[in-house]
Amino acid sequence: MAGNKSYWYLDVINILLLVLIFFFGGAVISSQIILSDEMVYVPDIAGKTVDQARQELQKRDLGLAVSGYQFSEEVGQGRIISQDPAPGSRLKVNRQIQVVVSSGSEAVTVPLYAGKSLEQSTLDMRQRGLSRGPLSQIHNRRYPAGRIIAQDPPAETVVERNHPVGFLVSQGEPETKYLMPDLIGRKVDRVTAWLQRAGFKVEDIRHVYYPGLEKGVIIRQNPPGGYPIQKRNPISLEVSR
Repeated sequence: MAGNKSYWYLDVINILLLVLIFFFGGAVISSQIILSDEMVYVPDIAGKTVDQARQELQKRDLGLAVSGYQFSEEVGQGRIISQDPAPGSRLKVNRQIQVVVSSGSEAVTVPLYAGKSLEQSTLDMRQRGLSRGPLSQIHNRRYPAGRIIAQDPPAETVVERNHPVGFLVSQGEPETKYLMPDLIGRKVDRVTAWLQRAGFKVEDIRHVYYPGLEKGVIIRQNPPGGYPIQKRNPISLEVSR
C-alpha cells in the first residue's frame, strides 16, 4: 500500500508540473501575440541620415529598409528624402519603414586639378561623382612627373554627375637622347665600366665561344651602334669566352 501511495504522489506532481508548463507557455505566447499587435506612431525621419533614422525607429521597435536612391538639390547626399508609411501613421511593431535616400545634387562643380597629382585627383573625382576622361602626357620642366598641367573642362565649370574630365599630365623633364656607340671588337670590362660611369644600364652580358677571338671581346650589342638611346634604356652585350 505504501508503494502505491508514493506512486500516486508522483503522478500528482507530474500533473502539476504539466499544468504549470502549459500555463507559463501559454502566457509567453499570449504576450508575444499582444506585443506583435501593439501599434506605434511612425516618426518623421525625413532629412536624417540612414543611421540616425534607424536609431530613432529602433526606439519604437520599427525597422528601416532603403527602397531606392534619387538625386536631390534640396536634400544632402546620404539623407532621407521620403518615407512610407508617412509620419504620424500607426503601424504594428516589428514592421519596416521604406525610405528613399538622396544621392546628392545631380550638378557637380569641377574643381581645380592643375598642379595636383593624378592619383589624388582621380580619387577626388570619384568622391564628387565625376569620371576620368582622356589622358595625355608630355615632358614638362615646370611640373614634376605625374602632376596635372591642364584639364578639360576647366575649374568652376558646372557639369552633370559622371561627366568625364580630361587631363594633360607631366612626364617630368625631357630626357636627353644619345647615339649608341659602336662597341664591337672592344674589351667588355672597359666598355661596361665606361657605360656605368656615364649612367647607362648594362643589364645583360652573355658569354659565347667565338673562334679566333681572345676572351672578353664584344661580338654583338643591343641597341646597335648609331641607334638613339636614353639612359634608362637597357643595354645587352654578347662577349667571347
